[in-house]
Amino acid sequence: MKKLVIALGAALTVIVAVVVAFLGAPATGSPISQDVVVSSNPADTTPRIQDGAVYKMLSHGGAIFVGGQFNNVRSYNGTTNIPRNRLFAFNPKTGGITGLKATFNSEVWALATDGTSLFVGGSFNTVNGVKRTGVVKLNATTGAVITAFNAHLAGGVTELAYVKGRLIIGGTSSGAQLIAVNPTTGGNTGYIKIPITGQPENNSNSGPTKVFRFAVNPAGTRLAMVGTFTSVGGQKRQRAALINLGTSSATVSGWYSPLFDNTCSPATPSYTRDVDFSPDGSFFVIVTTGAGWPDDKNRLCDSASRWNTSDSRTTYPVWVNYTGGDTLLSVQVTKAAVYVQGHQRWMNNPHGQDSAGPGAVSRPGIASLNPWSGLAYSWNPTKDRGVGGYDLLLTADGLWVGSDTTQIGNEVHERIALLPLH
Repeated sequence: MKKLVIALGAALTVIVAVVVAFLGAPATGSPISQDVVVSSNPADTTPRIQDGAVYKMLSHGGAIFVGGQFNNVRSYNGTTNIPRNRLFAFNPKTGGITGLKATFNSEVWALATDGTSLFVGGSFNTVNGVKRTGVVKLNATTGAVITAFNAHLAGGVTELAYVKGRLIIGGTSSGAQLIAVNPTTGGNTGYIKIPITGQPENNSNSGPTKVFRFAVNPAGTRLAMVGTFTSVGGQKRQRAALINLGTSSATVSGWYSPLFDNTCSPATPSYTRDVDFSPDGSFFVIVTTGAGWPDDKNRLCDSASRWNTSDSRTTYPVWVNYTGGDTLLSVQVTKAAVYVQGHQRWMNNPHGQDSAGPGAVSRPGIASLNPWSGLAYSWNPTKDRGVGGYDLLLTADGLWVGSDTTQIGNEVHERIALLPLH
């Protein structure tokens, strides 16, 4: 078991920063990721989403694809609404809206590509009038349904990834909360045969058993997942688990922390919200909701925590940074920073409970953390808090921020913004 220490450090803002840290060596960085923190000044030429919220973004073929719950968008300097039902694409250089158009009868939560076509996941059951439950394959230029693909799911989809010729799907389908399908036909490949069961605390707020979000390491050999479950592959795994992606089948890793067995607020019994791997795959970061529990190192409520990738059962993370009672919804890890987004008011706040405790720093809506210490950098664009932002996307241009709010960096950027590389 790693020894618990309290790391106290002075932030660049000359505010004393406090974060709960655990002993752990830095990992080697990867050249595939950004090695500097992005600018806090948003780019000007980004599109404007007129209603609703962004739930997922994807970069493909020189365009950015955006899914969520919305009906109208505008180009960055446009004055006329362009109808787009829960999915659109735009040119990231000009902010212009592309001709991609599709109609969904419910929210879009997930996007992936095989390098040619676009896979879309969500809570819908019709697309362009064609019956498709949870996942559909589209022409990435027009938005037309590619009818040869049909996964025949019985529930919604909240995460997708194309990995080594398979489309991995996460969601709520009974008995198939995590499956790998053939990207041409949609048929189950049988590659993932891992039963996922249970509902934490089993109360009315648990919701259905599901894999809510997952991340795959750059090598395509590990999958870290979070969601609503208590058992994975017959082994106790509450709210978080690590899967080995082998050559011919997937298996449950020995990694597990019993801290995820501990309850936060009964209103949010399933409190893990997002996960992302480091560029070299040596660690991953999980963000949570759940309400604050000040000075309780055995609860991970409303926090970001770093975990080393290994098959060993562990208890404590390398570090954990608490907001003091506010939700974090999305995370993106680069070589230089761990970006987190939610409706938080503070970071470095293990002593706070809906308040700024000793050492807390103001970081409304979005923050960047040091990957090795977990401390918040002085970087502070400030952002409207809203419900929060469900997705962050890293591209060569910088960090794309998708949310349900309209202000970031003291500028108006309606529900999507780019924080560029310097």
